[in-house]
Amino acid sequence: MNKFRIRKLLFLSGLSALALIIVSILAIVWDGLNDHVDHADVCLVLENTVHPDGTPSDRLVARLDRAVELYEKGLYKYVIVSGALGKEGHDEAVVMQSYMISRGLPPERVIADSLGYTTYDSAANTMAFMRDHDLEKALVVTQYFHIPRARLALKKFGVKQVFTAHAYHFEWRDLYSAPREILGIAKYTFRSYDTQ
Repeated sequence: MNKFRIRKLLFLSGLSALALIIVSILAIVWDGLNDHVDHADVCLVLENTVHPDGTPSDRLVARLDRAVELYEKGLYKYVIVSGALGKEGHDEAVVMQSYMISRGLPPERVIADSLGYTTYDSAANTMAFMRDHDLEKALVVTQYFHIPRARLALKKFGVKQVFTAHAYHFEWRDLYSAPREILGIAKYTFRSYDTQ
């Protein structure tokens, strides 16, 4: 094979890879922006940054406000706010719980999962709560680009039906967050899940 053919093959291979990446990004964005909302037993809100002063970031507030909106519409009974101890020194789940209660949700309906270090952990802990309470349907609230991976994790852990709703908040960093999710989804597709 001469050098011209090799260069042509490499060029076409690179072009195909780029096209696949672009299509994957568009699929993630399309899926995340098209909410699938229905009545669920529990709503899972995934963590994000809590500022050093203990207040939730704008991105996290958007997630929590979306969950409050859906609760007020009567779309779920319990909400699990899942996070962990952030680098700023605050338990994200407790901050999220306090915010939800301050917005009028009954304290007994807001469950703080302080062991939600990753989306994987949050999904596992949510499934454990649902199993203990004989619940079947979950609604996950997060950023649009995070929706496909969060739903995948919940389904892999055995949640029978997963609905989705994205937070109404957009930032410039979304431009790299969406492409990064391709690797996250691939990892979550092939990792093991203990469904016991």
